[in-house]
Amino acid sequence: MDLRLADLLCALSVTLDLAMSQPPEKSIRCCLVATGLARHLDLPEPQVHDVYYATLLRHLGCTSTTHEEAYLFGPDAAALRPLAERSDRRNRRETLALFAQTGRGAGVHRLQYVGRALRSGSAGEERMLTAICEVGSMLATDLGLGPEVSTAVAHSLARWDGAGTPRGLAGADIALPARISDVATQAVIFDGLGGPDAAVEVLRRRQRTWLDPDVVAAFDRAGPDLLAGLRTEDVWQAALDAEPTPYALVPASGLDRVARAFAHFVDLTSPYLYGHSTGVAELATGAAAVLHLDDVPVLRQAAFFHDLGRITVPTAVWERTGRLRRGEWEQVRLHPYHTERILARSAALAPAGRIAGLHHERQDGSGYHRQATGAEVPVPARLLAAADMYQALTQDRPHRPALEASEASAMVLAEARAGRLDTECVRAVLEAAGQPAPRNRPDWPAGLSDREVEVLRLVAGGRSNPEIARELVLSPRTAEHHVQHIYAKIGVSTRAAAALFAMQHGLFTP
Repeated sequence: MDLRLADLLCALSVTLDLAMSQPPEKSIRCCLVATGLARHLDLPEPQVHDVYYATLLRHLGCTSTTHEEAYLFGPDAAALRPLAERSDRRNRRETLALFAQTGRGAGVHRLQYVGRALRSGSAGEERMLTAICEVGSMLATDLGLGPEVSTAVAHSLARWDGAGTPRGLAGADIALPARISDVATQAVIFDGLGGPDAAVEVLRRRQRTWLDPDVVAAFDRAGPDLLAGLRTEDVWQAALDAEPTPYALVPASGLDRVARAFAHFVDLTSPYLYGHSTGVAELATGAAAVLHLDDVPVLRQAAFFHDLGRITVPTAVWERTGRLRRGEWEQVRLHPYHTERILARSAALAPAGRIAGLHHERQDGSGYHRQATGAEVPVPARLLAAADMYQALTQDRPHRPALEASEASAMVLAEARAGRLDTECVRAVLEAAGQPAPRNRPDWPAGLSDREVEVLRLVAGGRSNPEIARELVLSPRTAEHHVQHIYAKIGVSTRAAAALFAMQHGLFTP
């Protein structure tokens, strides 16, 4: 079944809002205003399409500079983004107000950040703006949105007068969708700060310098009504209704392309994360084949998406070399929750979200954020947890260098022996990684595996094959195969006999 691209990208645009330290649905609001302006200008629907997606994904490249921003501007660099987005670089007062926030929250180290920012200067700023535009354009191409949208995203930070603009773009050389997006974005920002009159006043003041005067004139005529609509309608549904026809569709199999692009978006937040999400997806997919799991596409998408919630935590926290403060640790503990909530906004993404939101849970309840235990964590989520840990161990982190594959294998095996990771899922991940797989635990009777003991407990508890399948996220056929195999191993043919076997061998005791 084909999926509406707008539904997927409206959901995922919330990630961009969070990365920009803006309220959720800010990108959607800007998209609605820009689309309304495009139609007021009587643009043909294909060009309205370009305006719609270029505005919705305007900040697609914003994670490309978070590492540099944390280095230059301090631990609260992300909090500067809303101020930077609305500050006019040619206005001395606004520029000084923005610079005055450099190093905020750094305590005695604040002067260090001020010095770095001064040395970086306008050349450093231009390099970061160029990186944001280039990366955003590349990711828009990965999403299959067409060359016009990619070009508009590449021009998203250009000014009408060309001042400080990457590549020296100015005037009509800037793609029209980017010019419309800029006016709409500034309008939404200042409407939120001071209402529609404030928005109109700022846009008029900035025309011919920052903004296209013709687009500002169109906003004068239509903008107040467009802004008023944001106060009375469900902007999510309004954005879906406003999408130009014919709707952009992707086949269900094409969801991987969207997921991979947003995996790259998240992993760009820090050099320590480069390739992490795609590596986890590769491991999880390979391990799922080892375990003969059903619905592998959903697991693979969950792996691509699993770290979306990282965006809610400042890059400086992820890159801390020492022990996290209590408040920082609480932020980290909640990132799987944010992943799940972002994906829950789209019915097509919600199944992956339910798995992704559990990737830090542990079998003994020591994980986060739910502290779920045992069967509360379905098999795909257990596998994702093992893949995530192994992949992280084999990559550099601020507090340690990357481990050799053999060392990483030993550590995830130790987690399994301690009862925190699922042994069979660990074995499958190690096999997918090309590492020696652990043997089954020797203390289970009749050669039963961990998974078979888990199924036996459910059988003994009176669960039917369909109920076992639902609880362990398996197909009924796979569950039936497990039950038959268990009965053959322990030499019984009835549930009661299976229950007695389990009691005789203490299998109900964790």
